[in-house]
Amino acid sequence: MRQTELHLTDEDRAAVDEIRRKGRHHAREVNRAHVLHSLDRGVPEAQIMAVLGLGRTAVWRTRLAYLQGGIDLAVFDLARPGRPRQYGTDDEARVMALACSAPPAGQKRWTLAQLECAARQEPGLGRMGRETVRRILRKTTANPGAD
Repeated sequence: MRQTELHLTDEDRAAVDEIRRKGRHHAREVNRAHVLHSLDRGVPEAQIMAVLGLGRTAVWRTRLAYLQGGIDLAVFDLARPGRPRQYGTDDEARVMALACSAPPAGQKRWTLAQLECAARQEPGLGRMGRETVRRILRKTTANPGAD
């Protein structure tokens, strides 16, 4: 199988060497930097895979990512968006206002279970669970039930 040659620019070569020498990067980023460095020096893929313990596709993907987008795309992981927030700041404010209101009759203060039930009765908060209520209350330094 014929290998595609890879030649790093002087600037990219310096950046790769910096990543390889400093201990402030994730192991997979350092491995990718080693792959780029080895490919730039003309080391065969089989030897890169054996020494770094990587599969052939990892070497191919690193090479392709560098050719498509440079060192940032080849070495560093792209930021992932994560799960979108289910409840916005307005919803959190409503839960906080509920927690700061008077507790149910016969109670001295709100419990999480009572707050969860009260929040579920609010329009738009029907699926809010106990753990979500707890996290919302934890974000603030207020202690609504304290005397």
